[in-house]
This record gives sequence, C-alpha cells and structure tokens, in this order.
Amino acid sequence: MKSRLGAFLSALLVAGCGWSGADAATESGGGTIEYWLWDSAQQPGYQKCADAFAQQNPGLSVHISQYGWDVYWSKLTAGFIADTAPDVFTDHLAKFAQFVDLGVLRPLDQLGPTGDINDGDYQEGLAELWKGQDGKRYGSPKDWDTIAMFYNPAALRSAGVDPATLKDLTWNPTDGGTFEKTVAHLTVDVNGVRGDEPGFDKNNISQYGIGSDGSGGGGWGQTQWSNFAGSAGWQVTDKNPWGTRFNLDQPAFQDTLSWYFGLERKGYMPSFAEIGGNNPVGPDKQIQSGLAAMAFDGSWKISTFTGLTDTSGQKLAIGIAPTPIGPTGKRASMFNGLADSVTKLSKQPENAAKWVKFMSGEECQNIIGESGVVFPARPAGTDKAIAFNRDERKLDVTPFTDQVKDKTTFLFPVTSNAADITALLQPRMDAVYIGDAPVSSLTTVNDQLNNLFKVAQ
Repeated sequence: MKSRLGAFLSALLVAGCGWSGADAATESGGGTIEYWLWDSAQQPGYQKCADAFAQQNPGLSVHISQYGWDVYWSKLTAGFIADTAPDVFTDHLAKFAQFVDLGVLRPLDQLGPTGDINDGDYQEGLAELWKGQDGKRYGSPKDWDTIAMFYNPAALRSAGVDPATLKDLTWNPTDGGTFEKTVAHLTVDVNGVRGDEPGFDKNNISQYGIGSDGSGGGGWGQTQWSNFAGSAGWQVTDKNPWGTRFNLDQPAFQDTLSWYFGLERKGYMPSFAEIGGNNPVGPDKQIQSGLAAMAFDGSWKISTFTGLTDTSGQKLAIGIAPTPIGPTGKRASMFNGLADSVTKLSKQPENAAKWVKFMSGEECQNIIGESGVVFPARPAGTDKAIAFNRDERKLDVTPFTDQVKDKTTFLFPVTSNAADITALLQPRMDAVYIGDAPVSSLTTVNDQLNNLFKVAQ
C-alpha cells in the first residue's frame, strides 16, 4: 500500500493525465531530450557531455534545466501530475523508492541502450542501490559521495592545533574523546577565552569549534550526526536497502545524539536559531564568516568550499580531515549515490536511455571527473577528480575517497514513504536540537515510522 502522497499522485497520474505505459512509449526518431538536475556546479560538465552526445547522435540534442534543490523536487512532482516531467532526471536515494512505488520510472533493463548496464563498471555497491524490490533497475549510476570535515587552517594555527592531528581524532558519547577536546579548544568566546579555559562564557561565542548543518531530520543526519552514529555501530534500519524496521530507539543512536546536541549546550556548536533554523546558513558560510573553525559536509561541496573568499576578497584556504574514529574503533561515513532515471511519461524512452547510457559511460564520467565537482561512479572518473583537486586546487580530497577504499561507509537508507518519514522525523529532530524534547522522544517517532512499514504490508 502506498503512502498518502503516493496514493494521491497515483490517482492524479491515472485519472488526471490519462497516462498509460503504452501511450508513453511512443518513440520519435529524433529531437530534444529534456534533462533536469539540481546542482548548478555540475551543469557545465554535463553541458560538455550533452555536446559530445549530440555530435555522436545526429538528430538528437539534450536540453538541460537546473533548479535549486527544493524547487527541483516540487517541480518534478508537479510534472508527474501535469505531464510536464522531463525525459530524464537526476535521482536521489531519498526519493527514488517512492518514485518506484508510484510507478513513474521506467525500468532501464527494458530499454535497449541501458539493458546491458554492467554493475562491475562502477564503484562497488553503487549499481545495486538503484534496483527496486522487483529486481529491476531504475537508475543508472552517476556519482557518489561521502562525508568529511572541512576546516579553516588559520583558525587551527591561531589555536596551536596541528592539522595533522585531525586525522587521529576519536570520539565517544561519554566525554567526547579527543574530538570534543579539540572542538572545545577551537571555540572562542567574545572575550577571547577558549572553551577549555577557565572563565569561558558559553552564551557569548565569537567562534565555534564545530559548525552545524541543522538537526538532520530531513536527511538522516547525513552532514550532521550520521558519521558519529555510524562509527558507534548504528544503522538506520534493520537492513538496507528495503529495511522493515527503524532503529531510532537503540541506545547507540540515542546516546550519540544526546552527546552530539550536547555540544550546543556546552557552547561548542551554534544553536538552531543562530544558523537560521530550518533554512540554515550552511557550514561553508559558517567557516567563511569565522563563525566556525571546522564543519562536516559532503564531498559534493568541495568546489563550494574551495571557492570561498575571506573578508578582504582573497581566496580562503581550506583543509579537509576525515571523520573521527568512534567507539567501534573505526571511522564512518554515510555513502550516498546519485543516478539518472527515465520517466514513464517520456515519449522517447529509447532516446532518453541513450542519453542515460552516455552519462554513465566512460567518456562523460571522465569529463565530470576532470571538472573536480563530484566523484563519478566509475573509478577512473573518481581518480580524475582526485587528480584535479590535487593539481589544480592543491587540495587533498582523499579523506572522502579513503572511506570507500577502507570500507568504512554505510548506505543512505533506501525505504518507501520518504515524504511521510520526513514529515514525522523533521519536527521531532528540530525539537531535540532546540532542547524542547528529550532524545528519548525519538522512540515514539520510531514506533510511528515502523507503523509505516506495517501499513505497507
């Protein structure tokens, strides 16, 4: 049984659009393939791919539309209802399961150009993520991401902290380990007193040791607390993908969050209000403004951080360190991937599949890797991204890629009912961050989330 959103869209798609698989399969001999993505930093690279594709496929061209994250998903949902969805769009693991439930994605196995996609051509585990519970493939691997810690070298120098020590930081939910000690020392109040010094005023801070990207309720704490929970041995669901039980009631999770949000209570991390609530000023801006010395963020933000300037307009130096080692003795990072999907509303699915196959092929993947914006799904493309950042930006990005090499990643949860999950989880996580609700209240939310699985059975 689909979620309320799913049932709503399904009814509109059938009754309002008059859609059927047979009608949508009408193929044209050539024309323009409509392609949507949300990341403006990636658009130039994919335009190069589109130009190469057009040269190799006379009569076909690709028109790329880029929309910001929130607008992107609302516009895409509206497009499925009004029959204005693109032929191909960039898909996200948080959304894809619900689109599969809705029946708006075309299985790539059933299209000629994408019928022979080889899982082994991509980073291990990526291709399997885009298969539904029916075993069919609904997305072609595009790129992948992990989490690491960006930092301001100048802030570390001022505090007498050697950047080399960041790679060995440890944490635990009892005293925070060397990670919390470092964060405390990097925190400075308005009087110049550091967080580990006598007289520290936790209510009046000039620079926080660690920045914040919100409560994490809308994305399973990917850039907030996921690396801590993962290194404590916690997983979001009992299995992934397609779990049947959530684990927000487990002590490893609740103890981790109690400690993590406790950093804000101690004055080491900005409050919910200081970062702008549900529309936070991102970690990049917090480091740029001097509000934070360090912050966790995703590899997709590398080009954003390296493009920052200081108050004088000079390029701001940036460093990257791995996530801290947790109670399990290992570090951890949530592993996410993007893919390209073909909509069932496309009237040229075979042409659309040609474009999808091209994007996941060696030529386009290398073009994207050479842009240095993200890590392409193919290992050779990732190597090119590493080299670009090392040679052009003088930046070591291996804290992101070592997570994959060392197998310390865990998957972004793939479950149905994404909209319902966010609606239940976001306000409660916000309340925990603010201090209006105890971490133990997440047990109630966990029961509500588990009920979604029961309803779907």
